[in-house]
Amino acid sequence: MKHNIFSTFRLFVFYILTAALTGCSDFLEIEPLETIVLGKYWNEEADVNGVVSGCYSSMQSQEVVSRLMVWGEFRSDNIVGGKNFENDVNIANIFKENINASNTYAKWGDIYNIINRCNTVIYYAPQVAEKDPSYTQSKLNATVAEVSALRDLMYFYLIRTFCNVPFSTEPFLDDNQQLAQPAMPFNDILDQLIADLEQKQNMAVKHYPSSKTFYQHGRITQDAIHALLCDMYLWKQDYKNAVRYADMVIQSKLDEHELEAKKNMSASILGNDQLIDGFPLISDKLSTGNYYGNAYSNIFGSGNSSESIFELIYMNDDNMLANGSISRFYGNATTFPGLVRPADFIGTDISDEKFSVFQTKYDSRFYENLQPVQGQSNTYGINKYAFSSATINLGKAELQGAYGSAYAADLCHANWIVYRLSDVMLMKAEALVEMVDTSAAGKQQADTLLKQAFEIVNAINKRSNCSSGSKDLDFNNYSTKSLMQALVLEERQRELMFEGKRWYDLVRKARREGSTDYLVGTVSRKGSSGGTAISSKLARMESIYWPYHIDEMKVNPYLIQNPAFGSGEDSSIERTK
Repeated sequence: MKHNIFSTFRLFVFYILTAALTGCSDFLEIEPLETIVLGKYWNEEADVNGVVSGCYSSMQSQEVVSRLMVWGEFRSDNIVGGKNFENDVNIANIFKENINASNTYAKWGDIYNIINRCNTVIYYAPQVAEKDPSYTQSKLNATVAEVSALRDLMYFYLIRTFCNVPFSTEPFLDDNQQLAQPAMPFNDILDQLIADLEQKQNMAVKHYPSSKTFYQHGRITQDAIHALLCDMYLWKQDYKNAVRYADMVIQSKLDEHELEAKKNMSASILGNDQLIDGFPLISDKLSTGNYYGNAYSNIFGSGNSSESIFELIYMNDDNMLANGSISRFYGNATTFPGLVRPADFIGTDISDEKFSVFQTKYDSRFYENLQPVQGQSNTYGINKYAFSSATINLGKAELQGAYGSAYAADLCHANWIVYRLSDVMLMKAEALVEMVDTSAAGKQQADTLLKQAFEIVNAINKRSNCSSGSKDLDFNNYSTKSLMQALVLEERQRELMFEGKRWYDLVRKARREGSTDYLVGTVSRKGSSGGTAISSKLARMESIYWPYHIDEMKVNPYLIQNPAFGSGEDSSIERTK
């Protein structure tokens, strides 16, 4: 447990400071490693800021982002194995649902390292405030809120992936500390995370100065905390509070849009100064010509868009840290598709006119999310994140995408988005639908809630509809709770495809229903080999989570393995306390 879950005192000095070297250059400039000793730190505000920057840099590491991708996406119906995926036995076994305690992606040490660094900042920052008069109480409060939210976000990923996990808000700074501890139940951790964020949300920065170009979306703000709370309340099935925090985020984005519009009153910039059904979504229609792809280029190409709430920033500089996870998994200029690709039924959804994912051929997200693989009929790779742009040419007899340049191998500069506006809007829509009372007594309120949810989905769907005709969905086709539930979940798949959300959406639905039936039926659509065996494995509720890695089981005698998975060894684990 000591070297697998939490970073030790010695690793803290080395890893957090070297991690800071790879982050955004304007976050921190740091002196050479050989001149750094722990005694020099925790004396002034700059020391705190340096360690906080290291927390973000650690989140950007390939080890961490790879897990956010694998945990949130790869077991879902969105993705199957791509080029030479069989050579990576860990990835191949994920697609077979042959996951055991030896799978490297079940390792969580890098996530706990971030958690421990955040706990360390919370421990030391008040001492710095006592030494450095320029490090005021408001600055201290903002720091504590920021790293608390980062820590809570990491725990949120862990419980959605493993269910019950070890939990601590105390830093581990000394080799002599007892690190092994039992796993805390999912709901108990979730409640603690919510209580922590509720207490600290107003301490966080609301707006960074405009001169800090990447801070507003690349660091934790009040909007990011509200998005996180919305998500957590959705999992807690406290739908009123989920809606409340979603509304805070949406209103904040509306306020930003209004402020920006006032600055640009003399200009008319299509896609940036027009609301879509009252929501500040970026239009996908390009301002010139008969083309779509504007929203994609802003959100996933340039990044740091007006819709962003929190994303991991990768500077457009080949000398800075690159997003190696995207390059490896989704592809690059040398290898496309990457190690994974879209499921076949998604790639052929338009050509075979089954429309099991996209509702019409005019949904620009099909052409933006996916890209045909040259020389391979009906085979697609993942365009999102791997390519800087995608343009849909409406002047052709048949719609087709024109794609920008793929990032060079190991030099992908695409930001990894954790939360953006349409994600929060759809979380609100989901919460609204779950609040519907299907009894006769609740019919009037039910109709109101369903219409509110529909308006959200319709706006998001409309901005990606490149048809020259009507772009609105028909509410009459979704006027019951079950139909609207399906619409919201399907829209989340279309809108957030390949963004590390889909598996968690399916798990949340399974938890709510107390059954894996829908999840099994959905995952089976991608037609993996051994489909019957996969369905059988996923039938147990415990199977929707991951096993604890064998290394963690060996060093932490308190962990009890998920009963849906094997130990990863031929013999049982001998554990003593």
